[in-house]
Amino acid sequence: MPDPDNIDEVLNGWPYDPSALSVRTVNAADGREVIQMRIDMGILQLEMDGRPDRTRPHGFETYFDYLISLSAEKGDDFELDEDQCNEVDREFVQYYHRRICWLRLQNYRKAVADADHTLGLMDYCKEYSSDDQWTVTHEQYRPFVMFHRTQALALAELEDQHAEAAVEAINDGLNKIRDVFVEYEAEDQFDEDELVQRLHELREALRKEYDVGRTLHERLRDAVAAEQYELAAKLRDELMRRQH
Repeated sequence: MPDPDNIDEVLNGWPYDPSALSVRTVNAADGREVIQMRIDMGILQLEMDGRPDRTRPHGFETYFDYLISLSAEKGDDFELDEDQCNEVDREFVQYYHRRICWLRLQNYRKAVADADHTLGLMDYCKEYSSDDQWTVTHEQYRPFVMFHRTQALALAELEDQHAEAAVEAINDGLNKIRDVFVEYEAEDQFDEDELVQRLHELREALRKEYDVGRTLHERLRDAVAAEQYELAAKLRDELMRRQH
């Protein structure tokens, strides 16, 4: 009878490749579909919905949901304590692992959703943490999370045959990343940032591959900058028409 504690066969059947992210979906014993990621000396298993570790912290779907409820109950004087910060760190790591899995599996809408969870949790930490140094340890990764979100949203729009929307998603993401650089007084580093350059390269590759010229939003910004207000009004009307 096989030893249930022995996972040699599982590990040997799925060798670790340090040069690539190895991810797969499998059915668990109860039939639900889960994500597995091969790591050095082991395998991570993540749930597809809810919190990646399948727990419900204090009865809530995620620890972030619990904190939102807690701060609403405690009021303006609420601050994260050390134990809560540790739990936040756990959730950050779990959602990072699942986000990169979604990107590898090309499930881009799920990657966007998990990035939004992380960004929302970062916002929460900025508001309710009294430890600025701890907050900065997360804030330094905000452009990286936004890069993943922008990339994923653009590719999701592309999957839906919306090439112009994909280009605009990159433009919007770049603007939001720039805002972060401005907030932390590092705007002079924005254009040289590797992630920013990669998004520029993706945007121009999409323009070339799918023959996307200036988008409506870009043409509107150009018209406003050139004080061509009649043209700008027509472009706004067209944007409103498309949104409906």
